[in-house]
Amino acid sequence: MIGGGYVGLVSGACFAEFGAEVSVVETDPDKLAALRRGTMPIYEPGLDNLVAGNVAAGRLRFHDDLKGAVDGVAAVFIAVGTPTRRGDGHADLSYVYAAAEQVARALTGHAVIVTKSTVPVGTGRRIKEIVQRTRPDLDFDVASNPEFLREGSAIPDFMRPDRVVIGTESERAREVLSAIYRPLYLIEAPIVFTGLEAAELTKYAANAFLAMKVTFINEMADLCEKVGADVHDVARGIGLDGRIGRKFLHPGPGFGGSCFPKDTLALMRIAQDYGAPSRLVETTQAVNDARKAGMAARIIAACGGSVRGRTIGVLGLTFKPETDDMRDAPSIPIVSRLVEDGATVRAYDPEGMGQARPLLPPDVVYCHDALEAARDADAVIVLTEWNEFRALAPQRLSETMRGRIVVDLRNIYDPTAMRGSGFAYHCIGRPPR
Repeated sequence: MIGGGYVGLVSGACFAEFGAEVSVVETDPDKLAALRRGTMPIYEPGLDNLVAGNVAAGRLRFHDDLKGAVDGVAAVFIAVGTPTRRGDGHADLSYVYAAAEQVARALTGHAVIVTKSTVPVGTGRRIKEIVQRTRPDLDFDVASNPEFLREGSAIPDFMRPDRVVIGTESERAREVLSAIYRPLYLIEAPIVFTGLEAAELTKYAANAFLAMKVTFINEMADLCEKVGADVHDVARGIGLDGRIGRKFLHPGPGFGGSCFPKDTLALMRIAQDYGAPSRLVETTQAVNDARKAGMAARIIAACGGSVRGRTIGVLGLTFKPETDDMRDAPSIPIVSRLVEDGATVRAYDPEGMGQARPLLPPDVVYCHDALEAARDADAVIVLTEWNEFRALAPQRLSETMRGRIVVDLRNIYDPTAMRGSGFAYHCIGRPPR
């Protein structure tokens, strides 16, 4: 497994749990040292125990020596980063191509070179060209095996997936990857074999479609507020339709994270480059960006039109619960705008504050728990739906705050209970009863 980041580490640990012998290659010396100590570079529920158990069993190892790690292997998974390329929105494939060349130089026998990273259409073909040019004598195959892991649920997603997508034109590669995923046949998980291009596009198409569902229900929430409907009733009413499904119909401040923003932007660029622009994806991206900015204005309006000189308690910073990921989190533009407009922001997140510090204004005050963030606050804002925030009793919150304004951008509280406790309670798509 080339890369000890989120995808590489989770996938490597899960393959080891399947019984495979896995070597994870990580070139960052600090990250490698941490992994060897058993310290996880990311927060993912259950990952530390999964890694520790498989390291103890001898099935999972961490290396910085690529040549030694790939000696005699059946498959090499490339799981390095593909960040958005600065300036044009395309995925930056420099790490993928560099890894492919290094793997080609290091292999001593046949192996399947598999892209686990999210890569644009045509990447597998390009990898094949790079390997052939680097090692004309090498016997190898190329495959695409995109990941569909949700942060916070990555291990269950890997161990009991909705589907596994494998793109290859080689029967030999198909046999190798079928053997690696054989434990999933016991639970009858669908294994979908496709061509290279179809597998590469499937990952982007899946994330773009889910991003569109999130954006759609956010727009419906805005409409619900105008017409007096409850967006949760609407979401349930449409989600029970088997053609639509109930997931990703939860209104909020807009999507963020490591996948949706990056992948929708990359798919836009791919579609434009091939002369088949995707207007739905382009609009999804634009509407989501505008929504994040609009949420700060909504908070300011709830505070009477100005937050200057006010203390704002912020509950949650990560883009979703059960992760420490701050990439493209709605909290970044929202908190930045509040500070810019003169507010004192006191913030708490169970896992994300270390990641948040370099991304948020330097004068944000970080607190030890939710009640400390709410202490003497004129308003409290809910940005991430961590379970511990759901459990906050309105009475405790009332006793802690100075003001009575709560802006719940995740709809985790009961409006009747909050208003009954004397709060000016603002939420998304749920009109006052």
